Amino acid sequence: MKYFLLAILLGTCFFLLVAPAADAQCSICAKSVQQMGTKPAEGFNSGIIYLMVIPYAAIGIIGFRWWRSNR
Repeated sequence: MKYFLLAILLGTCFFLLVAPAADAQCSICAKSVQQMGTKPAEGFNSGIIYLMVIPYAAIGIIGFRWWRSNR
């Protein structure tokens, strides 16, 4: 079980590192950001990805602590 969880963690990290840059903008935001240039657009994309990851990380931490306490 320990090696299975480690394999999942390493696989997830690998796919996150080799994944192409995600364009996580809605069409309205994309039009607004295109007018600002490339640097603000990259920062805007990074901010959207950051805001998307936080809830998943929080749920993962809560789930892990719950699993560990019930084990």
